[in-house]
This record gives sequence, C-alpha cells and structure tokens, in this order.
Amino acid sequence: MLPSILAVGNVSRGLNRLKLISQTNHAAKIANLPFAGSLKASDYLPYSTTAGSDRWDDGLPSEFSNTPPKDARVVICGGGIMGAAVAHQLAQRGWGQHTVLIERGRIGEGNPWHFSGLLGELKPTHSQVLLAQTSLELIRDLHAKGLPTGWKQTGSLNLARTRDRMTMFRRMKSQSVAWNVECEIVSPEKCKELCPLIDISDVVGGLWIPNDGVGNPNAFCHSLVQESLEKGLTVAENCSVLRVIQKNGRVKAVETSKGTVECVYFVNCAGFWARQVGQMSEPYVKVPLHAAEHYYLHTKSIPGLGDTFPVVRDLDGHIYFRENDGCILAGGFETKAKPAYEDGEIPVSTAERKLLPDWDHFHPLLEELLRRCPSLKDVALERLSNCPEAFSPDCKWIIGEAPEIQNYLVAAGMKTVGMSAAGGVGRAIADIITQGYSTVDLHELDISRFLGLHNNRKFLRDRVREVPGLHYDLNYPFHEFRTGRNLRMSPIFPALKEAGAVFSQVMGYERPAWFDKKHSHDDKGSPKFRIATTNGFGKPHWFEHVQSEYENCRERIGMSDYSTFTKIDLWSKGNEVVDLLQYLCSNDVDQPVGSIIHTGMHNRHGGYENDCSLARLSENHYMMIAPTVQQARCKAWIERHLPPGGRVSVSDVTSMYTAICIMGPFTRIMLSELTDTDLSPKSFPFFTCKELDVGLANGIRALNLTHTGELGYVLYIPNEFALHVYTKLMEAGQKYGIRHCGYYAMRTLRVEKFFAFWGQDLDTFTTPLECGRMWRVKFDKKVDFIGKEALLQQREKGVERMYIQLLINDHDPDLDLWSWGGEPIYRDGRYCGQTTTTAYGFTFKKQICLGFVKNLHPSGRALPVTNDYVLSGDYEVEIAGIRYPAKANLHSPNLPTKYPDQEREAYKATRDKMEESNLLAYRPNK
Repeated sequence: MLPSILAVGNVSRGLNRLKLISQTNHAAKIANLPFAGSLKASDYLPYSTTAGSDRWDDGLPSEFSNTPPKDARVVICGGGIMGAAVAHQLAQRGWGQHTVLIERGRIGEGNPWHFSGLLGELKPTHSQVLLAQTSLELIRDLHAKGLPTGWKQTGSLNLARTRDRMTMFRRMKSQSVAWNVECEIVSPEKCKELCPLIDISDVVGGLWIPNDGVGNPNAFCHSLVQESLEKGLTVAENCSVLRVIQKNGRVKAVETSKGTVECVYFVNCAGFWARQVGQMSEPYVKVPLHAAEHYYLHTKSIPGLGDTFPVVRDLDGHIYFRENDGCILAGGFETKAKPAYEDGEIPVSTAERKLLPDWDHFHPLLEELLRRCPSLKDVALERLSNCPEAFSPDCKWIIGEAPEIQNYLVAAGMKTVGMSAAGGVGRAIADIITQGYSTVDLHELDISRFLGLHNNRKFLRDRVREVPGLHYDLNYPFHEFRTGRNLRMSPIFPALKEAGAVFSQVMGYERPAWFDKKHSHDDKGSPKFRIATTNGFGKPHWFEHVQSEYENCRERIGMSDYSTFTKIDLWSKGNEVVDLLQYLCSNDVDQPVGSIIHTGMHNRHGGYENDCSLARLSENHYMMIAPTVQQARCKAWIERHLPPGGRVSVSDVTSMYTAICIMGPFTRIMLSELTDTDLSPKSFPFFTCKELDVGLANGIRALNLTHTGELGYVLYIPNEFALHVYTKLMEAGQKYGIRHCGYYAMRTLRVEKFFAFWGQDLDTFTTPLECGRMWRVKFDKKVDFIGKEALLQQREKGVERMYIQLLINDHDPDLDLWSWGGEPIYRDGRYCGQTTTTAYGFTFKKQICLGFVKNLHPSGRALPVTNDYVLSGDYEVEIAGIRYPAKANLHSPNLPTKYPDQEREAYKATRDKMEESNLLAYRPNK
C-alpha cells in the first residue's frame, strides 16, 4: 500500500511531481512519477536488516574470539574495509600472528544499500593515484584467486557540460601520461555510444577511463579478512576500544571492553568514529572528521543493462550512476551537504544509526539524474538510502602517524571511495609500521597537516556542509574554502582589510592574496571581508593587481604579512640544542650568534622532512622559521628525536609573533629612520639577525632576508607591538612608495628567482642533490646527520631527476590557457617530467614553470641526469593538450633592476655555479 505523503514526511518538494490519484487504492496508481512503481513504507523508514541480508561472510567463522590476547605488536581499531586492508597487508608480511583486529560490532557489517563500490584510478594528485592503483591491483589479484570482491571492469565515463570542465579533462588527460593511467577525450556522440541511456543534448564532451570498474566493499572486506586469518590474524568482534594508553609519548597498550592488550602500534581505522577514538587517549589525537548525510538511490531491475554498463559521472550535475545487479545505483555530492549527528554523538548500534531519507534535500540530485537519463522516469524505485559518510576539513584522506603519540597511526576520512583507497592506504600504513616509511609520498594526506582548530566540532560541522560538493566541483587553481573563515588573524588583519586585502587561508590563518581597493567597502563604508577566487584556467582577473605589487617589491618597497609562517623556538642550558640540530639538519648550524642558516631536515633516504631557516639568537637558542603547512609536522619531527630528560626545550611561538616582511631597494633606508640600530651591510649583513627597537616598540627579531631573494627584512614583532610597528612602517614608507603586497606576488617573485618551497616543490622524496641545494649540505660536520649516508650514495651514483626552471615561449598570456602546476614536460618529444609550481614572470614577461625532469630509458627505467643532459634537450610543456616550447635554466637567473644590489645578487637559492661542477656531474662507480 502506498503511504500518504504526510506519513512519509519530508517529501513535499522531493516528490512534488507525485500526484496521488487515490490514497485508499491498494494498487496505488500514480501519475507523473519520477520513478513509477510500487513504493513501500520501508523505502522511507530506517532499513531493518534481516539475518545475513547485509553480510558477505561465506567461508568466515560465524563467531570470532570475543577476547583479544593480552599482548600483540599491532592493534587495529575498526573492522571495516580500511582496518581489513591494513590487517591484510601486515599479514602478508608475516605479522599476522602479531596483529589484532578489533571491531565493536561484526566484521564488514556494512549495509548492502549503503555503498557505491566505485573504483577509479584517476585522482587529483599523483600520490592518490598511486594508492588507488595499488588498491585496484589488490582487488584484481583477489578476484583472480576466486575470492569475492564484486570486481567488474566497466570503465568510467566522465561527462562535461562546460568548456571549463573540458579544459579540466584535457589537463587530466595530459597528467595521465605521467601517472600511467589510460584515458581518452571523447566526443558527445562517443559518450552516447558508450552509454546509450544518457541524453547528450547539453554535453560538450567526456573523459573515458576504460580500466575503471566497480566492486562490493563488503565482499572485498571479508576476502581480505579471510586471507589474513589464514596467516594468523586475530579478530575480536563485539569488542570496543575504551582507551589508548601511552608511555613516554609512545603507544603502550589498548584498553578494550574485553581486557587490555599490550602493544607497540595502534591503528585507528574507525571510520566516522575515528575522531571519537582519537579522544580516547591522553593527549588527544586529533582526527578531524565529521559525518554528512549521503544518499544512494536504487531502482528495481532494468532489462538489458548488462555487466558492461559503465560508471557515469555527470560532474557538472554532481551525480553518478552505475549498474548494480541489473539495477541502477545512483548518488551524488550536493553543493550544500547536510551534516549528520550534529551533536557530535554517533549512535553505537546499527539500528540507531539509520537515518531517514530527506527527499527535499535529495531533490536537486534527483532532478539532475532525470535530466541526464530521462528514461528513468519510467523505472520502478527500490529505495532511497541515507548513509552518513565522514569527510575531513579539506576533502582529503587522513593517513599517517599522529603527531601527538608515536606509533599511533590513522587511516580514515576516505569519503565514499574507501574501496578505491583501501589497498593503497593499507600498504602505506603497513610500510610505516614494518619499515618505518611509506614508499609513496604522503605529505599532502598526512594527519600532521591539521592543527587543533581543525578538530573543533563546530568548525567541522560548518565545513562538512561545503566539503562533499568539492568532490565533483571544478578544480580551479588556488581553491579557497568559504566556511571556517576569520579564524586565525594577525593583529594587523583589520588594517590589511581596510587597505583592500583579498584573503586566502592557510592552516586557518587569513593572509592577503592580493590587494584591491575597488569595492573593498560596503554601503556603510565598512571594509568587507573578501575571499580570493581564480575562476578559470587562463589569465586571472587579479593579474594587474599582482603585477603592480610585484613591481613595488622590485623597485620601491613592498610590505607583506608573513605571520602565517611556522615559528618555533629551541633552546637548552648547555650545547644540547646545537647537538640536536646538527643531527637533524644537513647544514652546519654551529655558526656565530646572529647567523641565519638555511637547511633541510631529512629522512633516512635524504628526502626533505622540513626545509627551514634557523636564526641563532644566542649561544644555545635558535628560532626556526618553516613553511606554514609544517606547523604541526616539523614540531612532531623534532620531538621524535629529542634527547631524553627534557634537556632541549621546544616551543611553538607561531601565534606569539606578527611577521611583517618589507622588501625592495629602499627598505634599509626606511627602516633606519625607525631604529637606532646600525643597518649598514658591515654592521647588519645579509643573512643575519638582530633584535631591534622599531618606533617605540622593542624586542623585535629582525632577519635580513625575505624568502623571495629581494633585498629586505622580516620583522618578527611581539603581538602587542604589531599594530604600532605596522603604522610606523606605513608612515615612514610613504615617501618611498610603500604599498601592501599579497601572497600571489610573493609566489611570483620566488618562482622567477628559482626558489623551491616545501610542500609545493620539495617533498619527503626530494633530495638536495636533485633540487640544486647540495651546497647547503655539510658532509664534514663532526655530527652525522639523518640521511647523510643516503645522500653520499646518491652523490656517488648520480641523480635520477633534476629540478629545473622552464620559460615558456610562443605563449599568449591573454589568450592561451596558463600553466598552474602538474603539467607534463617533454624533452625532444618524449615525456621526461612534471611541473611543480608555476607563475607569470613579470620581468621575463612569460610563463615560468619549476619542475623535475628525468632521463627515462624507453623501457621506463630512470637513468642518471646530468647538466649536459638537461641543457642539450629541446623542451615543451603541455598545457591541457597543447605543447609549448620552453627554455630550461639550471641556475637562479640574474634579473635586471633599476637598483642593483650586490647582496641581493650574491644569494642563489638553487645551485651555486662555483661548486656545482663537483656535485652534479655523474661519476660512475669505479
């Protein structure tokens, strides 16, 4: 019997096309129904499972041990697909007998109506692609063994309605060469041929990925557990984690509802409970996740669909659909999501977690589905399921070792693509446990990218309304979130807003991207808060503003807010802090008081864990300046290597100081008017630091550098003096043409000067030899540093990739699409590398790309790269399918200026010409 609309509840808009002919008619005749057919009350009520209806446990024991062992090496919390994948990877390495998988309910207790099972390998970044490819490889292997996974290779068809979406597809197609992903740009007609069900009247093209497919997460989960059980894995069902116990900053044991397990490693794979599990330790481990309602629409059987029906993603409509056992399964990512469990309490029992479907909320996605597949209006509906999914604040996965507790690992926040991620993420976590590092660079997904502010429940509740829609949004450059803003602000934020700042956000900090006085105030004359946008892939609307700011930094005085940079003080009573930094850093930090040392902190393979500047304030006191995104990460890296007994103190002072950078040829003259300190090159040379009085303020740490290669200073000002110093600088600078400058101008300056930044150009796999910074590595230090042996070996064998600068020719910045990073580089017509960061060079008057090139043998094997190899090739950069010729540079170029300065020109960020001949030349083993 068809229930009345009032009984159903919130369906007035979602089913506004329903016309009930007779509520008393048991045949339930319906006209103009989006999906015709009989509807049951259970379609709208929480799904009530029957025995075995939601489990794929053939071949598994009906009951596992309810009592975990008293000790183990690894305890995994969460018996879903992610926990099963981690356990499987550990079992494959011989750790099965030492691993315990704890699940509060039953293993793989997923509802069969609550998954999409989409398996795609083309992700936003190379690291995510590698993880997804590993997952697909594992699924295919299990399928080949005859284990149930639900795997079907259907291919996926991504549709575009707009020119910008097609540009995005062409960019993805270009990147796919580097990522070893087979894909093809297809016409609307080809889209129709691949999926006859769709309407293509508004489709302008598509991207076809033939090797994608679908699977069944429940079946995959149980197959993983099945193989792990055979290798000794212990599984404890109906067992809850109550507390994670640490001792001396390391995991010690896990207290469960069935007893305490002593262990060495703990892995939090608790899905959308991961945040709550993170709070079961002291200190808390921040796992910033919040659940949002997510919908799956299931039809009844449709004759003729076939197993080869592709996964279709109509990204501009924010929907997807696929074949599922002869039916259509559809879903989507609405632009404004609906948070689930807003009070922060997630019900324990499966029945209590069931959420009513909100037809009003789902209605926009339903409309888009019917627009793309009009014939579905005649198809019978099975049900609409509402399944909460957990999202991180930046819509990325959360992986890695927690900065708060050593040997506490997290794998969570996989959104709705857990099956695509599980195999790769499971391998990465197992790598970290068994060998101490992942074979895939994980810095962009690392849990240490978050601060405590990101774990605030109200922040997460607001952010989760915005995040799911990003899954299918156009990936324009420099994306900015609109929620969680005005959170971290320097004391000069109001003055910057008054001056016309348009803001970007990093680590919760508001920093100016550029300045524009036009339309900067509302009707009442109050300054408006404006968020930076770049809604296109060509010349951006902020071009002229950034150009003007750039010219001021080069020829007059520019002022920029550097407050977001990570600032950490390290000190000790004796020389312990010097010894620690000598061990952590590849440069020699034992320099005279007042020196600034640029240095890397490396892992055992020589890759950059941190790239920073150290200002030696006194004999045993340093101030470290590191990238903004390193605030939690670099502090955790240091703390993991601290000597015992608290002999070295480490303090994050990021929020204690406002940092103002002044740069340009007149900065020394202007600052001299505000301080009694002698600023002459002899008294205060380049690359040194002093404590200054400025105006009426004191205790200001002044560093004679700018991080962009321009002449100038960075002033680290105690917050209470910040507004005073800012005002004095602006007043004194008027006669020198001072103006505010934003982050985008700073980016252009450093790209033109060939400066590499960690997290953008450098990562945990990049070494100083590869990026031209070997002259900062001091092998003859008395203390051996982390990574020294690996760098010595690389120096002997030669590098297999090299960091270069490319100037793009025959490119019209007004008409052609721009390079935004990630574009493939071709040498003599063959792929050889990718760009990292890019910008328009206002001095060069052309696009500039930084990136890495390789010397690839036709078989794909990497050969040593030398200077001669780099300089002897003809280069092209492919931007959205079009290749542009480019000139390669190995050294920081000398840029012409009206006011040349010997200090400014003497500093090179990349490769010292005097030393490089001994460092970059390939020397085969003798």
